[in-house]
Amino acid sequence: MIYGYIPKSKPKKLTKAQQEQKEQWLTSINKLSSKRYSNSPVIKTKLPLKKMVTFHRETPKLASLDTGFVTCSKTFQNLYTGDKIKGIGTMHKSNAVPVFTDNEAKEIASMRR
Repeated sequence: MIYGYIPKSKPKKLTKAQQEQKEQWLTSINKLSSKRYSNSPVIKTKLPLKKMVTFHRETPKLASLDTGFVTCSKTFQNLYTGDKIKGIGTMHKSNAVPVFTDNEAKEIASMRR
């Protein structure tokens, strides 16, 4: 497959005055560039090397607030010590429900799935 380039618009045609102005501009640019790249000898001088200085911020060290030492003790596990809840029943798809009476346990067991 061959791909080609088809320009969408035609290039603008310049008037004679614009063409002359463009040619003058190009010749002036060429004169400047020829001056820049002349064959004159280049004088090399050795510059003294500067030491690399690392930058770091001069901030004073501030002491943190001392609130004293407090020991952290292990918390005990919460246990139910009452007698109102008889157990935990599963109603639907591992939905845990507290059971308070024997009648509730029978109702939960007889529910449809």
